[in-house]
Amino acid sequence: MGTMRDAVRERYREAALRMADQGCGGDGGCCGTGIEAEMEVCGTVYTVQELAEVGLDRSSSLGCGNPILLAELRPGEEVLDLGSGAGLDVLLAARRVGPGGHAYGVDVTGEMLTLADRNRERAGVTNASFLRGTMERLPLADASVDVVISNCVINLAEDKGAVLREAFRVLRPGGRLAVSDVVELRALPSAVKRDPEARAACVGGAIPVHDYRRLLVEAGFESVAIEVTGEGGGPGFPDAIGSASVRARKPAPA
Repeated sequence: MGTMRDAVRERYREAALRMADQGCGGDGGCCGTGIEAEMEVCGTVYTVQELAEVGLDRSSSLGCGNPILLAELRPGEEVLDLGSGAGLDVLLAARRVGPGGHAYGVDVTGEMLTLADRNRERAGVTNASFLRGTMERLPLADASVDVVISNCVINLAEDKGAVLREAFRVLRPGGRLAVSDVVELRALPSAVKRDPEARAACVGGAIPVHDYRRLLVEAGFESVAIEVTGEGGGPGFPDAIGSASVRARKPAPA
């Protein structure tokens, strides 16, 4: 069945190729087909106006929420999106921060980066960049961004603590974390947790809210707030998975 990492990369490579063929959005991510199709936690919240700004539709997001709503972005800020996919959240963030700010997207999948750059060019967005890298080893300097966002991607990571420590590292003092993700509300069957395809479908890698909170605190974050916004599941594990809004802050200097 391959490793967890291999399954995730292959799933999103295929999703990017389908998106490119369809000219915009597609399926195959967290809200596509298979085990995650049984979930009720999927469904992004973007207005028609937001999508029109960047010339995309809601199917161009494979996420489980809208971190742009959580981030409360301000003009001039620099933003990083972990696992930026086709680039929707990066392009929306770039619009929010304006020409004095910048939005970066990091993704490990080459096909997604190619698609995101194409979407950026079509949208006419000049203050956005897409970089190849992993969430566990971000290609940005210490204290280089004001906000870190992510949309249903951290659950895919094998070492979520490393991801959150990297997010903390690249944030400036007082910087904000605003994440939409999937969490485990009730114990998932062990077979689901071990299944690479379930991990790639944003199910098997979900962790309980208390563990998510602990990892954030251990990484150094304060003002941690996690709100479950939807519930779902699949055959054999009803109501075991939830979408959640996650907010936290890097301490400012005393």
